[in-house]
Amino acid sequence: MSDPALYEYPSPLAGYEHLPSLPDEKASDGKSYVNPQTEVLSEAYEKFVDPIDKGKRGGFDIHIYFYQKNEFQKTFAHALWTRIRHEFPELRIYRIWDEPLGPHPIAMFEVNVFTPTQFGAFVAWLVINRGPLSALVHPNTDEEERDHTQRATWLGERMPLDMSMFKKMREAREKLEKVKQEQEMQKEA
Repeated sequence: MSDPALYEYPSPLAGYEHLPSLPDEKASDGKSYVNPQTEVLSEAYEKFVDPIDKGKRGGFDIHIYFYQKNEFQKTFAHALWTRIRHEFPELRIYRIWDEPLGPHPIAMFEVNVFTPTQFGAFVAWLVINRGPLSALVHPNTDEEERDHTQRATWLGERMPLDMSMFKKMREAREKLEKVKQEQEMQKEA
């Protein structure tokens, strides 16, 4: 996981600062709290919050990992992949990679979800049906390194990702930006 101090975090209460204090009343279970009802559901039930992608890239990637030399896991992963394609045909499901790819250290396949409803249904289903496999769940924003680290959630065992490609991509973007700035300065001169 990346260092949380590398990022800025807006206040979770932004936009809610002027609401009345919440009651201390307990619900009938004696443990949880009674929340004031608003008759309006959060928009997060219908669309992903910013800055999560709402377009064709998909809001979240779910990478499901297996050890490619472990025959049981490999067989299970192929069966799970087939089941997901049958049960969730509306999701985007990629091929099975039988070797490491990009930052992913072992074999895996990827599933993309596009709506909060798909996310809730698929991730809840995967929690129960992933068997011995681990899964990385991450949002898609314009901060890929952060998406794969600080914003990532794991089901099962966490896998160490090879983050070097993100560093190389960041360095290339910075170099390109520097070249663009130099070109702009030359135009102005």
